Amino acid sequence: MQIAYVIDRLLNFYEILIFVQCILSWFVQSGNGFVADLYGALSTIVDPFVNLFRRFIPPFAGMDWSPFVAILVLQLIQQLIW
Repeated sequence: MQIAYVIDRLLNFYEILIFVQCILSWFVQSGNGFVADLYGALSTIVDPFVNLFRRFIPPFAGMDWSPFVAILVLQLIQQLIW
């Protein structure tokens, strides 16, 4: 039960990282600085997983929906664990 709890917390944290990267993507074009550095660091962590979905899900209505699908998949994994 302890291992399932730890995995659940890690998946929650990863979901938050994906969400924060999405929010920062709106502001990264405003210039160089802390936001761009943070976005770059999060991209290094988040993009390998999200890119799995970007291959199959094209942008729709000017938005990249792959982070949304990635979060849904993580939540599905959490449901399977519990």
